[in-house]
Amino acid sequence: MTTANDTIDRLAGLTDASPVFATRRQRDKVAIATQACEDLLLGNGLADSLSQAERLVLASEQCRVSGVPALADEYRRRAEALALTPALQAVLATPDAQAGDARLDAALHFVRTLALHPAESDREALLALPASGLSIDDTVLLAQLVGFIAYQLRLFAGVKAMAELGGQTGAPTAEPVAAAPFVHPANLPAPGEPLRRNGYTSETLDWKSWLPVLDPAAATAEQQAVLDLSHPKARTSDFYLLLARQPRVLSERSQAFNAIMYAPGGLSRPEREVAATAVSRSNGCIYCASVHAQRFEQLAKRNDVMAQMFDDPDTAGTNARERAIIQSSLALTRAPGQFGAADLQPLRDAGLTDQEILDMLHSAALFGWANRLMLNLGKEVYLTTP
Repeated sequence: MTTANDTIDRLAGLTDASPVFATRRQRDKVAIATQACEDLLLGNGLADSLSQAERLVLASEQCRVSGVPALADEYRRRAEALALTPALQAVLATPDAQAGDARLDAALHFVRTLALHPAESDREALLALPASGLSIDDTVLLAQLVGFIAYQLRLFAGVKAMAELGGQTGAPTAEPVAAAPFVHPANLPAPGEPLRRNGYTSETLDWKSWLPVLDPAAATAEQQAVLDLSHPKARTSDFYLLLARQPRVLSERSQAFNAIMYAPGGLSRPEREVAATAVSRSNGCIYCASVHAQRFEQLAKRNDVMAQMFDDPDTAGTNARERAIIQSSLALTRAPGQFGAADLQPLRDAGLTDQEILDMLHSAALFGWANRLMLNLGKEVYLTTP
């Protein structure tokens, strides 16, 4: 892959000689999957009634509201190269305008609400989409588009901040001081037992869709294939049965998710879960926070930092690395348009390599996508009384 066909590289001003370009190539599967998601969601290869022009205008508006003008302008230019309806022209011409079209206005409300505050959307905002004329399949497509743009614009902000920070000089990182033997806090349940604090939990939850899910028995061959690849329990999961309404998008998203969360080397698996949980806690996604707090406990054999994040993410972290990961994840989540080198410096000061920093950015940005799906397509369900 070269900078010419990678939107993030190009807009961040990376060249083949850039240290950050080289770092991104260490995670080439993520870069390729990210671009593939963009090409599918914003290209002309989808036959849905939510047109390419509408998707580009909505993506531009989400980037504008999120404070990332470089991406907003990119998608505006692509949209303007197409034949636009008067309603789409009105959206591009006037910030915060209504389109005067019920279907497009419902989509704009959904996009603008989810841009920075996904927990403020709800079942009513979602159901307004099919009520305005969007099909259920197009409603799922719009939700995936909003999630992807939330991820992409944050990843772009992070990569740009890495370029501003400058690549590492190659000086060896100081050997860390040996940590004191871990002593589990007496006021916390043992790892593996449910951690319940401040409305958040590490226990296993279910999730129920607010939209009709796919009937596996009536699924197309393409939908059957993506269900087979998605998860062993995909055919009994509302989440996968809903997203499988858009099988190509689900498949591309799964490629990106797996490349980010399970790639070998770089940031440790537990620390990726720290970033994922920090974002989920900030966005108010109880379901995602539960899944990734539990995974952290399984990997790290402790739950102290999860308890701290459930109580107050702004003060959480049991060591300098955790604190830096959490604070950088929160900054990227809350204000991507203001994210810069100063938000990454604590990570480098804590000893993270550039690849580890990029892995942290990938994890944090990814959960901007995951949270928006979980929060705005359905609701978590407790299997036991909370």
